[in-house]
Amino acid sequence: MSQSPLLDHLLELRRRLLIGVIVVLALFSVLAFFADDLYSWLAAPMLASLPQGSTLIATDVATPFFTPFKLALVVSIALAVPVLLWQLWAFIAPGLYQREKRLVVPLMVSSSLLFYAGIAFAYFVVLPLALNFLANAAPEGVTVATDIASYLDFVLAIFMAFGIAFETPVAIILLCWTGVTSVTSLRAKRPYVIVGAFAVGMVLTPPDVISQTLLAIPMWLLFELGLLIASLYQHKPPSAAPESD
Repeated sequence: MSQSPLLDHLLELRRRLLIGVIVVLALFSVLAFFADDLYSWLAAPMLASLPQGSTLIATDVATPFFTPFKLALVVSIALAVPVLLWQLWAFIAPGLYQREKRLVVPLMVSSSLLFYAGIAFAYFVVLPLALNFLANAAPEGVTVATDIASYLDFVLAIFMAFGIAFETPVAIILLCWTGVTSVTSLRAKRPYVIVGAFAVGMVLTPPDVISQTLLAIPMWLLFELGLLIASLYQHKPPSAAPESD
């Protein structure tokens, strides 16, 4: 009998994971038919930055076949993020208080939207500028010929960096809400945060000032947004305290 609750939790976890896997596979089964089109869309910024008549290349025999399918799988996982987060929410919801439930649901929705916003910002703003800079930075006599698999890995790293960076407001709200830190403390550390944002930009983006700045500035602005929202949440505990008494 003592193991029954644990077994129930494990079975519930398996069910939630299975639902997530099924959703990802269902999306992949559809997107696989458009794998080449997806890669053409992804390669558009790179092709636009290359000299006239230049194209991407494949240095491995199987690369032209597997690379588009790899992209289709990654896109399937990205599109399934709201479902995956909902399954996570459904698993942990029974152990949360009502006040916590009211906070978690908006955070999950906003985290999904911010993640997609980060990817969109990277694709439409960062990639064209960064790729154009890198392509024109080649020494005289050097022809830029990028492998399609290497380009995919490069772009996915950029997408992941900006997707995670755009989660800054959610991270700040959670840190303040759980008591790990406070809005006042974070405001006092604002100069260090700005320097840290540029340091993160240097690590996560290509070695050019443009893409580093385009990551650091949104991180700083999202930090300020997170402080604003966290300050609104911090006003609630004092009013809730008399009710608990």
